Amino acid sequence: MYSKILKLRFPVAEVRKPLVCTLAREYDLVFNILNAGILPRKEGFMVLEISGSKKNFKDGVDYLKRQGVGVQNASQEVKRIKKKCTHCGACTAVCPTGALAIKRPEMEVLFDQKKCIVCELCITACPPRAMQVRPTNQLFFE
Repeated sequence: MYSKILKLRFPVAEVRKPLVCTLAREYDLVFNILNAGILPRKEGFMVLEISGSKKNFKDGVDYLKRQGVGVQNASQEVKRIKKKCTHCGACTAVCPTGALAIKRPEMEVLFDQKKCIVCELCITACPPRAMQVRPTNQLFFE
């Protein structure tokens, strides 16, 4: 399952169309509306968390762009839920920046968020699902 948080800007002409519903129906994507402001005869915006297969996600985003919708990645960060982490080290094997490393001799997984580039490889590598992508505070349009 692939998931990302996107900021969408709808042109005035597209606000009345059921574009987001089409993502669910035609592209088998699940969405969660995190923020929205859509008014008739005005530009609209939405912040959505969209989940599905990587191919369907790409196809769905391409569909939105063809409809004239502006699509931007929302600011995100990877967080580790310490209570879920079993310190197995699976995430350290896929981390390209060394943000995840094993402290020896304790065999404890350490996470340096400053080194993290939000590539999301650790998300799928983590057996207990202790690594998660979360939005930062920049979810709202100014």
